[in-house]
Amino acid sequence: MASAILEARELRKSFGALAATDGVSLELREGETHAIIGPNGAGKTTLISQLAGNLRPDSGQIRFAGEDVTHLSAPARAHKGFARSFQITSIYRDFSALDNVALAVQAHAGHSFRFWKAAHEERMLRDPARAMLEEVGLGARADVRAANLAHGEQRQLEVAMALATRPRLLLLDEPVAGMGLEESQRMVQFLRGLKGKRTIILVEHDMDAVFTLADRVSVLVYGRILASGTPAEMRANPEVRRAYLGEEA
Repeated sequence: MASAILEARELRKSFGALAATDGVSLELREGETHAIIGPNGAGKTTLISQLAGNLRPDSGQIRFAGEDVTHLSAPARAHKGFARSFQITSIYRDFSALDNVALAVQAHAGHSFRFWKAAHEERMLRDPARAMLEEVGLGARADVRAANLAHGEQRQLEVAMALATRPRLLLLDEPVAGMGLEESQRMVQFLRGLKGKRTIILVEHDMDAVFTLADRVSVLVYGRILASGTPAEMRANPEVRRAYLGEEA
């Protein structure tokens, strides 16, 4: 069995009287896709924000690859191998799809990206960026301004930007949110191709996507993990069915 690459222990985060995460613990193994599901307000985005470093927990510990990263910022965790896509698409809308991914490549490589440089000097950025766009199915849309991409394409672009940093851990916050059926199926198929190749935490409401992609599922309710297990175990768990899945199960 693969070792745990990420360990969260007793994470707590409150906003006034509201406990958004209330003693959350979980482990993620190398190469695993671990889905976090739960009703609205369960604390899913708060949890993923704590894992990514965008939000500091009030208490608890986060270890990544054996190192305590609890107090590291989001940029510092990115250097350790974290990458996150957001619930609301976060892209440079006035840049082309290719330029968006090239900037992500630049951020990972740590050198300057200047549009006025000769094309052959930009190749170290643009060639891997173009290859990543091909991988996510946007190769033909490389020169389109990001603002002019369809919503589903923008989500694909954001995942391409995250993958361009060559992360050890990919945190995906509702990657199929707002997509139509065809776009959603395309994204799920793409993410399915990453299974076993990338280590992924997936926050998602779409149960078809969750049960297609996840190796393990944790159910978060009122800031606490109600249950964790395989998708089949979660489907069969009566507490999970009552608390969240309901008739969807």
